[in-house]
Amino acid sequence: MEWLKVFSGEQEALQRIQNNKPQLVIANGQRICLVNHNNRFFAVQDSCTHSGASLSQGSINYLGEIICPLHNYCFNLQTGQELSSRSRDLKTYPVKIDDSGFFIGI
Repeated sequence: MEWLKVFSGEQEALQRIQNNKPQLVIANGQRICLVNHNNRFFAVQDSCTHSGASLSQGSINYLGEIICPLHNYCFNLQTGQELSSRSRDLKTYPVKIDDSGFFIGI
């Protein structure tokens, strides 16, 4: 796994990724949806496994699930699991924050 630096640190990440507002980032050519849910960061593939819609255009519910904007499929941010078993699970990416920056594991 390769760690790609996305932000200079946690403060920049908190400023750029508002709570429960999905954000698209492109890291190493991959579209990744970053989410700050209750000051905890998650990274999942941006493309819904059902129809390919951009999850960064979706919403986050109070349970910590990302909801596809096209057909309302719900995915657990931590595990990537599609909650009704109607579609494949999302790929998830580890997030690491340390003194040298904010990283996504690719």
